[in-house]
Amino acid sequence: MSSPAIPLARWADRHLRLLAEETGSPRIAALTGDTIVGERGSNGDYTINGRISAGLGGSRLMPTRDGGWFALTLIRTEDRELLPALFLDDGIDVHSPEAIAAAVAQHDCADLVMRGRLLGLPVASADEAPASPPVELLVEGPHRQREPGHVPLVVDLSAIWAGPLAGHLFWLAGAEVVKVESRSRPDLIRRDDPATFDLINQGKASVMIDMASDTDKAALVGLIRRADFVIESSRVRALKQLGIDAEALVKETPGLVWLSVTGHGASGDAAMWTGIGNDCAVAGGLARALADASGTIGYVGDAIADPLTGITGALEAWRAYRSGTARRIGLAMSAITARALAEERAYDPALLRAELLGWAEANGQPFPKVPRRALAAEVRELGADTAAWLAC
Repeated sequence: MSSPAIPLARWADRHLRLLAEETGSPRIAALTGDTIVGERGSNGDYTINGRISAGLGGSRLMPTRDGGWFALTLIRTEDRELLPALFLDDGIDVHSPEAIAAAVAQHDCADLVMRGRLLGLPVASADEAPASPPVELLVEGPHRQREPGHVPLVVDLSAIWAGPLAGHLFWLAGAEVVKVESRSRPDLIRRDDPATFDLINQGKASVMIDMASDTDKAALVGLIRRADFVIESSRVRALKQLGIDAEALVKETPGLVWLSVTGHGASGDAAMWTGIGNDCAVAGGLARALADASGTIGYVGDAIADPLTGITGALEAWRAYRSGTARRIGLAMSAITARALAEERAYDPALLRAELLGWAEANGQPFPKVPRRALAAEVRELGADTAAWLAC
């Protein structure tokens, strides 16, 4: 049996074409939607696992007492420590998938989602509606007139996939990108998924900071004030711990474009919710769309909310950069997934349904293969460029 198409890859392809036109970048024009949404699963030799996410199976869809479907992602050790509070059961075996599924079946879906989000867990319902717009203008600041030939500077504070992918697309468009990581907590995929890390962080300078150092934090703010773009995927509390006030910096720094990558929204209650690519795709309606097309619920693609958000963020931010007006832009991964799904339904509903049906039928098969991109630049060692960038 041939590999199935990855649903929404054609949406990604169309938006990459738009980004290539906006930036004039032949390197972005050479990309395809299949490559961007599929290369992590392809490189990792993932399997299509139905109600268990592709790859290491860190996210699971489980039935609830009231007939709903609850998505729970467990990739951080500290999240398992919160499961007794989620299920109101101090005796639960937090390392047993069977025990967790049995606990889910004893609760209503909406209750689990509400309690999980209050606890800071990445959770979702297959039948929820996004709480925020996909793209939100949070604040504007002063205008900057740039000289012809100006090379934009990007400070990438984000981690995992969506934010670093946006930074990678900026790099392909000719920007200079500085990736900033914490000494105590560097980007998780540097260690856990080096193939993906290398692809989306090649060519970036690497800066490491000590979050406990006032000197380092002041130097980071100084670097941000020189930047054209900032990308971050932190909750408000984490930014404050770094001494960073995003809105104040945007209001004070001419032309600064600030991308805030979130699971479910950058303002209101949703700004406090945790979201990761697989559960955000469920919250955006993809699992329900799969069930409607095939009768079988499950995950679609590989954490597909991440690449859809990375592409969206790069396009929105580049348009803001070209306007010259400083802006902070909030991105909600669940809502971006919902918008992509709605737009693809409008574009070709029959083909989308066929792709979803094909995906369901491919349960247990290897993840679709896409050609691996060759690295075009060096991947810098962690902290290799700290002195050069923080001393400026």
